[in-house]
Amino acid sequence: MRFVSTCLALSLALFHPAAAQQHDGEARGKPSNSEEHQPAGSLFSLIPADATTDHVLKTPARDLAYTATAGTLDLLGQDGNRTAKIFYTAYVAKDSSPDRPVSFVFNGGPGAASAYLHLGLVGPKILEFGKNGNDGTEPVLRENPDSWLPFTDLVFIDPVGTGWSRAANDDAAKAFYGVRQDAESLAKVISLYVQKNNRVASPKYLVGESYGGFRAPKVAVSLKNTQGMLVSGIVMLSPLLEGRFLANSDDPLSAALQLPSIAAAKLDREGRFSSDVLKDAEAFALRDYLPALAGAAPEGPDADALYGRISDLTGIPRDSVALSRGFVGDLYVKQMAGQGKVVSPYDAAYAVPDAYPEDAYARNDDPILDGYTRAYGSAFVGYARSELNFASDMTYNLLNEDVNRRWEWNGSRGGDARSLASVSTDLRDLLSVTPRFHLMVAHGYSDALTPYGASRYVIEHLPPALAKERATLKIYPGGHMFYTRPDSRRAFATDVQEFYREKTSD
Repeated sequence: MRFVSTCLALSLALFHPAAAQQHDGEARGKPSNSEEHQPAGSLFSLIPADATTDHVLKTPARDLAYTATAGTLDLLGQDGNRTAKIFYTAYVAKDSSPDRPVSFVFNGGPGAASAYLHLGLVGPKILEFGKNGNDGTEPVLRENPDSWLPFTDLVFIDPVGTGWSRAANDDAAKAFYGVRQDAESLAKVISLYVQKNNRVASPKYLVGESYGGFRAPKVAVSLKNTQGMLVSGIVMLSPLLEGRFLANSDDPLSAALQLPSIAAAKLDREGRFSSDVLKDAEAFALRDYLPALAGAAPEGPDADALYGRISDLTGIPRDSVALSRGFVGDLYVKQMAGQGKVVSPYDAAYAVPDAYPEDAYARNDDPILDGYTRAYGSAFVGYARSELNFASDMTYNLLNEDVNRRWEWNGSRGGDARSLASVSTDLRDLLSVTPRFHLMVAHGYSDALTPYGASRYVIEHLPPALAKERATLKIYPGGHMFYTRPDSRRAFATDVQEFYREKTSD
């Protein structure tokens, strides 16, 4: 889920959605003939055959029997050659009704595998990081009492270059690393799964985190336009919705939408967090802060009042606030937690000792993304081997930074192109032409990378006739991966279950 700075055209000769196919063995969890005769030494030969296993999820409410399938789906080029194998893990409740929802889950990056949501939130197992929630050295995998499996079947998908999903070669990989290309390939993968497993009549949902939230509407539009398939809803976690709001520290509106998250982090770190207290910071951000940043620099008593207020809200020294003219997007990482510490943009309430205290700018690895959450990778490999009977000798790419660097945004690469990325029109179109389509957006209060204020702004600027009672924003204590906090994970699972219940019964 890393974006380019911190974080976190599909060639028709290589891949065309209408030409892509899946091997016949997928629905039965058995290898296809093509896999059995895979040339020795081939990259794809390192990927095992599909494996299907039976399990029981034990929750306080009931025991739920389910089948797990770990395997791959094949994408073929127009010449009939395989261009990619897409790794997925499906969990399907036994003896469920035909109208039971099925949810397709992916992370973001670009370049992140689905292990974050798989073992962090949604799946039947949950990875715990010690008693303080930040120790990745001895993680423990256990039953997930807040799994979504009781109310929806689950299919976790790793895009090309992540997890165990691979393109045939480097040239083929280029054809998947872009906004449009990625959406088209994932739409095809979802269509393949739905058709092969007889899920056409099931309500279909997309669940995406971070860039995966941005990806979800793109995939939904591609499903509609290229596969003739409509989704019932999308759940976005900590999504990028508009590139112009992502870490744009020089834009007054972007700064104003980020400020409440920085204020929430200070309250949280001090043990004083309250959504009611935070409302004052939210009002200040748009009522006073935004006009002050957009206008001429204040002077005298006005400057003293403004910069003092910003300092009080964020914990950043007043002199630093004044020197930056109130723009604190480049200051909070190194200055809001006190001397000698840095915080994570993914959760600005989480501070660690600064590895480079002598430098004026932040150089640290990210305390969360490069810290304890890295354990999701090895934990998933062990889980797949021991419990899903899927043992691969290929490296599992939890975070593939090469994918991130090579990503194509709107026909070009780099931060400038990313700033033009948007899903507002996609959401408008989906809400307009699909009457049963609903949207749920969830954020952590102290996520300063994709702040909740930006999503609130986008939702509030959708036409009321489209958004009323169909677009929902939920906010929880925590950061970008707020689900690592058990109370937030539990509250979110309860809200999502209600979202599914309401939307599938409309």
